[in-house]
Amino acid sequence: MKGGTTFHFVTEGIRVALERAREAANGNDVRIGGGAATIRQYLRERLIDELHIAISPVLLGAGERLFEGINITNLGYTCTQHVASERATHIVLTRT
Repeated sequence: MKGGTTFHFVTEGIRVALERAREAANGNDVRIGGGAATIRQYLRERLIDELHIAISPVLLGAGERLFEGINITNLGYTCTQHVASERATHIVLTRT
């Protein structure tokens, strides 16, 4: 792929996918990409150390709820940063 991005598809589950990503990152940060269902899986397993959410005031339709069925506080996450601008509000949740 142009720019040197390589994608690897893992079918053995989220823990194996994260393990492989950490190995490939060689000590650098790993970012999880995917939709709300993917993020919920990693949150439930407490595998995300920090979650950056950008909320933009744009109506897109019904969509999928990011925190559906999740009590983010009970999982040990707290809001450690929030910055509002004209176009978006940025929220950082950190696992304690």
